[in-house]
Amino acid sequence: MSLLFNQKKESWIIYLFQLVLNTSLILLSLILSFLLLRELYIISVEVFIGGDDNVHEVLQKVLDFFLYFVFVSLIVKYFKENYHFPLRYFIYLGITGTLRFIIVSHENPIANFVFSLVILVLMISYLMLTFERS
Repeated sequence: MSLLFNQKKESWIIYLFQLVLNTSLILLSLILSFLLLRELYIISVEVFIGGDDNVHEVLQKVLDFFLYFVFVSLIVKYFKENYHFPLRYFIYLGITGTLRFIIVSHENPIANFVFSLVILVLMISYLMLTFERS
């Protein structure tokens, strides 16, 4: 009897945590979608209406847009994969974020070299992941 009660209690706790996680991810995806649309609006205003000739700021905003896009697509993938985050998407996110950082702040060549090594390590881990599955 106590074993049955413990199983019900554990499944209830798991269900509660899953509900909290899913609700949080849905709220986060709504916030990120709003920020994604806001970035798209700001980019379009700066490109078509604004007379600002600073291409680097527009490029930084475009890269921010793609980071929002990657996070939203990661959350969508979580729900499509039956409440599971595939590891390869975190590797994609790491590569994308590191590339964005190199593009935006490219003043220090030693730091760029280190970040390039980070990308290399992420690529090697992605290759190891794909070879493991096949």
